[in-house]
Amino acid sequence: RGPAREGRPWKTVEDVELATLSWVHWHNHKRLHGYLGHVPPAESEQEFYATNRSDQTLVEIQ
Repeated sequence: RGPAREGRPWKTVEDVELATLSWVHWHNHKRLHGYLGHVPPAESEQEFYATNRSDQTLVEIQ
């Protein structure tokens, strides 16, 4: 699944690269993932790090 493609062959390597980048962006930023609470993986990762950073204690070594 993912972004729709019309089934036409790619004409250049650049077309393949752009299609791959488009799919990766969709996969990480648009696709809702059931295991992650129906949010995109990038959003889940951002929330994970925001939550865990606020729980950390800063230790200063002198």
